[in-house]
Amino acid sequence: MISYRVIRCEKGLCRNSEQELIPEEPLLLRVEGKPYSVVMRTPGEEIPHAAGFCLGEGLVDSYGDFATIGFCKDMDPNVVEVRLTPDRREKVSDILDRRGFISQTSCGICGKEMIKDLYQTLVPAEDNFQIDMDQVFGCIDKLAENQDYYKSTRGSHAAMILDAGMTKLSFSEDVGRHNALDKAIGKLLLAGKLKDAVVAVLSSRISYELVQKVARARLPIIVSMSRPTALAVDMGQTLNMTLANVKASELFVFCGEQRIMKIYRLSENSLRKAAGRE
Repeated sequence: MISYRVIRCEKGLCRNSEQELIPEEPLLLRVEGKPYSVVMRTPGEEIPHAAGFCLGEGLVDSYGDFATIGFCKDMDPNVVEVRLTPDRREKVSDILDRRGFISQTSCGICGKEMIKDLYQTLVPAEDNFQIDMDQVFGCIDKLAENQDYYKSTRGSHAAMILDAGMTKLSFSEDVGRHNALDKAIGKLLLAGKLKDAVVAVLSSRISYELVQKVARARLPIIVSMSRPTALAVDMGQTLNMTLANVKASELFVFCGEQRIMKIYRLSENSLRKAAGRE
């Protein structure tokens, strides 16, 4: 963190003060020797960040698809070099040729054709896991407990990945919401533990590109402190995912309610009552 002098005003009174701000620097990702994308991020965890980013982009499906991943030959912490295995390079040659310097999962989207392309690399989630409603609220509390950057800067996003027992597998904070999720997923990808991940907990709104990243990691549930976008819900429904938003004491489930036990039971009862009236 970096401390800056500010003028702080409250109830008409102003005074000199200091505020800690979260740092932000560019990270260049090179794939097969060519620039692929530049993201603005909080320095740190560059290799997991790049690994998670590559998974979200569809460049890799597993750690074994990397031939090498690390800093450039000059050891510049703002440049990560990625080399794919020959088989994987051939399999994703169309992505490498078409995308060039344009990322699929960074901010922004380039029309309906790209949306159609995204779905081709995604697999619908299975209905093999349920979470209790109280555990959903607990996810957000656990996220807040881990947010050191946010407590001091009020300027970071966070992502946390949990297993089926609601145990934290990984956590990351970053100035960018995409970056935080890439880092959290990338840690598990590099450690070979992504198969144990079930729930992604986010501090930011659920946008389509975050749904894509989570779907690529094969997690069925996203819980967030902010609402999803309409496109995110459309994608979540198509991929049979659960998208939930917690706001104070309220829970909003936009799709995939079958994975939240109490809501699922209420839905079943409602259906039975409706059937009895017919």
